[in-house]
Amino acid sequence: MPNRYAYLGPEGTFTEAAMRDLRPDAPDEARIPCDSVASVFDAVRSGAVDGGVVPLENSVEGGVTATIAELINGEPLLITGQTAVPVEFALFARPGTALEDVKRVATHPHALAQCRGWLAQHLPDADTHTVSSTAAAARTVAEPGAPFDAAICAVFAGERYGLRALAGNVGDRSDAATRFIHLSRPGPLPEPTGTDLTSLVAFIADDHPGALIEVLNQFAVRGVNLTRLESRPTGDRLGNYCFCIDAEGHVAEARVGEALMGIRRVCRDVRFLGSYPRSGRTDDLDPPLRPRSTTDADFAEAERWLARIRSGQVD
Repeated sequence: MPNRYAYLGPEGTFTEAAMRDLRPDAPDEARIPCDSVASVFDAVRSGAVDGGVVPLENSVEGGVTATIAELINGEPLLITGQTAVPVEFALFARPGTALEDVKRVATHPHALAQCRGWLAQHLPDADTHTVSSTAAAARTVAEPGAPFDAAICAVFAGERYGLRALAGNVGDRSDAATRFIHLSRPGPLPEPTGTDLTSLVAFIADDHPGALIEVLNQFAVRGVNLTRLESRPTGDRLGNYCFCIDAEGHVAEARVGEALMGIRRVCRDVRFLGSYPRSGRTDDLDPPLRPRSTTDADFAEAERWLARIRSGQVD
């Protein structure tokens, strides 16, 4: 039986495009659309599927709250891959609908935020409504007696549901992209590739001046570059926050491993989310920084030097 993979559906979402990028060998019948981000997490955790793909962050709107909340608070899963997909929106309607006939537009909240300028200019009197995904908007508009006249969605979604494009490139930014992650149940980590990311959540021990700097210094002094830092409420009480961190490198590397040990010493808790390849189309859409870094050989030599000092030898 082939492996099965869940993704945020229905068919035609940007998440499906990310799934095809991350799992190009999976046949169509092995790709299982889910109606929410939480449903994807539940399917992976229960073992109903072997992995799942969900959106993590958008270059315009930032983090996807539902995904981040599951990563922080839910039963632990590992991130084992990622990719980025360019986000290009179009306005689709049923055949025979003209632009001036559009009075009610459906789309996803992130898509709506990225298309407000175009809507204000071209459909200033139209009402906008949000649904679970851009593909769900297209599917709903295609149904008989639909409550909406048009959908803002991806071109492949509009075409999949038999709609006609009224306008293309309706996004306010031409360079928008969304980052997607592949989820797996806890197990062996992907092998280091040399172009990896490590993700974690750091829970500060107590609120005091310099608490965040103590965490960031663990990376800085070891030459580990951070690509994402986001504060999120812990849910315990108002004013309590944790920090979601993405760092360049793999936990198998000395500099990253030592940084994580340092963070564990200064934090109340640390949730390790995974070390995984910075793969797919991410580098084209979000080129990684390449600061001067310390190699594992440097750490090994420093360890040998310290051992000589402790044994009474002086260089």
